[in-house]
Amino acid sequence: MDGKKRILFVVEAMGGGVFTYIVDLANGLAEKYDMYIAYAIRPQTPSDYKDYFDKRIHLIEVKNFTRSVESSKDIKAFFEIKRIAEKVKPDIIHLHSSKAGVLGRWAFNGKKTPLFYTPHGYSFLMKNHSAVKRFAYKMIETVSAKRSCTTISCSEGEHQETLKLTKNATYVDNSINMGELDKLLSSIKEEDHPFTVFTLGRICYQKNPMLFNDIAKALPEVHFLWIGDGELREELTSPNIEITGWLDRKNALSRSVSADVFLLTSLWEGLPISLLEAMYMRKPCVVNDVIGNHDVIHNGVNGYVCEEVSEFAESIENIRDSRSVQDGKRAQNGKCSELVATAYEDILNKYNTVVMAEKYSAIYDEALVRFGGGYYSLVYIPLTVFISYTAYCTLIVHIQTTLWSTTAAVHEKAVA
Repeated sequence: MDGKKRILFVVEAMGGGVFTYIVDLANGLAEKYDMYIAYAIRPQTPSDYKDYFDKRIHLIEVKNFTRSVESSKDIKAFFEIKRIAEKVKPDIIHLHSSKAGVLGRWAFNGKKTPLFYTPHGYSFLMKNHSAVKRFAYKMIETVSAKRSCTTISCSEGEHQETLKLTKNATYVDNSINMGELDKLLSSIKEEDHPFTVFTLGRICYQKNPMLFNDIAKALPEVHFLWIGDGELREELTSPNIEITGWLDRKNALSRSVSADVFLLTSLWEGLPISLLEAMYMRKPCVVNDVIGNHDVIHNGVNGYVCEEVSEFAESIENIRDSRSVQDGKRAQNGKCSELVATAYEDILNKYNTVVMAEKYSAIYDEALVRFGGGYYSLVYIPLTVFISYTAYCTLIVHIQTTLWSTTAAVHEKAVA
């Protein structure tokens, strides 16, 4: 080792926007710190994920991490990340995503080693879960927030939710790596295409394909493009919608470049990377009015924030009507060009990885000064934590059992 302070990231949700975030942040910190990442593989994790990271970064797979709640696996993962920390002896531990956040806040003693947690979208805000499950997840977050740990949210909206749980909190906005994006975009040329409204990501409940489909139906003469795939692709029934399926990074960007409006209909977000990239590519952005989206896009200032299908349709039509062709290239005029320019400036000044890494570095350095650095063994904690975490797993199982029993009883009554 060269005397650098060691930072351990613990990441369960190693896919999608979280993966991009971890890559950019870890690479941005690798020059100053000795970086370790304990991670899990998800279906969305790129097969060549190791190639994305700076070669100085140490990657350690956590075999027992799972996305869903599985008592036996979660307890094994709990002790596995403790063993990893004992071996690495980090000066700082940073937990990423809800599962890592719950396990890690009980596995590690934040009074001995600086401990941070970034939710990347709280589970209790995810509307695809029942009200009972969301309540349970919020109780778990509330109890875990009592541990000695600083929560660093990835948007101002998420930060406001965090403050309802703990005052030991701050936020650093998600950002994009402009340098890497420029390298990819430099080899991509805009193709001739009809006026196209596009989005990017998994076709799942969170991304709200039902609303996307309704907007497409309201504008039958407009070409709509969904870059990605997912379990709810059958919801996209409007004949003017094209679904690309999963594409690699360069081809996804190529389709984005040859489109005109970025549409984000999500039911909830942390702070979406796809939105930031669209802003950097100077695409007018039309977004649903939810946390994450409206933290970045301010209606009439740097894009459009909508609630009703009619509002989405009107915004898209305004953008289409403001276009012109100059020297063979499409350009925005008037008010829309001002929105696009403002959005682009926001990326340059606020939502870029250089700024993000500097902010995290300042937070880490301040913590190191307060703690004096150094990792402390936690051998005295396991029994207490094991009981606490077992209670957490028992709570979830009890809630799920209650839900199944209630559903069965209602069904039986309906049949009778």
